[in-house]
Amino acid sequence: MVQLDIYGTLVAASLVLLTGRLLVGRIAVLKTYTIPEPVAGGLLVALALLAAHATTGFQMRFDTGLQAPMMLTFFACIGLNADLASLRHGGRRLLVLLGVVLGLLAMQNLLGMGLAKLLGLDPLIGLLAGSITLSGGHGTGAAWGAVFAERYGLASMTELAMACATFGLVLGGLLGGPVARYLTSGLRLPGQRGAGDASPTAFEAPDTVRLITAPAMIETLALIACCLMGGHAIAGALKGTAFELPVFVCTLFVGVILRNGLAALGLYQVFERAVSVLGNVALALFLAMALMSLRLWELSALALPMLVILLSQAALMAAYAIFVTFRVMGHNYDAAVVAAGHCGFGLGATPTAIANMQAVTDRFGPSQVAFLIVPMVGAFFIDIANALVIKGFLLVVDLIR
Repeated sequence: MVQLDIYGTLVAASLVLLTGRLLVGRIAVLKTYTIPEPVAGGLLVALALLAAHATTGFQMRFDTGLQAPMMLTFFACIGLNADLASLRHGGRRLLVLLGVVLGLLAMQNLLGMGLAKLLGLDPLIGLLAGSITLSGGHGTGAAWGAVFAERYGLASMTELAMACATFGLVLGGLLGGPVARYLTSGLRLPGQRGAGDASPTAFEAPDTVRLITAPAMIETLALIACCLMGGHAIAGALKGTAFELPVFVCTLFVGVILRNGLAALGLYQVFERAVSVLGNVALALFLAMALMSLRLWELSALALPMLVILLSQAALMAAYAIFVTFRVMGHNYDAAVVAAGHCGFGLGATPTAIANMQAVTDRFGPSQVAFLIVPMVGAFFIDIANALVIKGFLLVVDLIR
């Protein structure tokens, strides 16, 4: 057993990102299917650790102290980049995508519960392997796993939820690129951003050079710190109430309020270049840490019925992105990027969705529409919608158990 401290973990995450960049640049299949660099590097390390554990029993544990702050920093940057005036322009598309997402939430739960019943499992296990862990992620899975254990007396629900969410995180990062590759064939593509084009101010081109001063970076760090502090305070105040929300949703909400409130009062204009740089750094480090610390041998403990359910959910996500998300969102390049993002947060998490879209836009060209609506739906509205959908399905489960 080797235990890395917080500094060793940061070094390892940085090496994972550099390795991922090298792999995507040199391995044609990774580039062809636009696999995100953190996913490529992180999975390579996770597979290497799996092989070492299987042959020698070797284990390496990473300090996860930075993982949550990196994730929250990313969501704070999404909020600080959310100009409500711009969001109004994407209002109709945002509502359409929300409707598409609601459809997937219902189908994930129907598929999970249906397969669980066919395989002789409790319907609650199928629900746990549905929208709770796949669209909800690790946080939602842990919360509902504890509820199922306490209320229904089911053992090891939290561990099962973590395994399902981890499986979804991996598949969400792997599916987005191939789905986008399939959808963009035959479409008119915008082309890669030229060197003389204006620098983007969002997340769609993480490698673009942005000129930032030290004072602007300090001001942006102060805003992010306020978002993290405010998000924790709001989440703590709402805990245990009917309006309880995850910390990252509250952090994003504080970012939106700060960005638009300060601008409306004429006090400060958020420097979007600095926000996007810090957001991309936090996103890359979070994904690298999350994927390199996967304990894949624990996933192997999943029973065959659970693997059947989860693989079926992955197939559903790919088919839904191709035949529903892509077509409903406009059957064009923007819709293809949105579909890649939907694979990310429909199976994993919003950071995976952003990484999927970045991998696509880095190769084929920018999509401002996708980066306008996907973060807001994937990071904010989906948790509220998912909570309502889950409670509705729980009523059905109580009737059929």
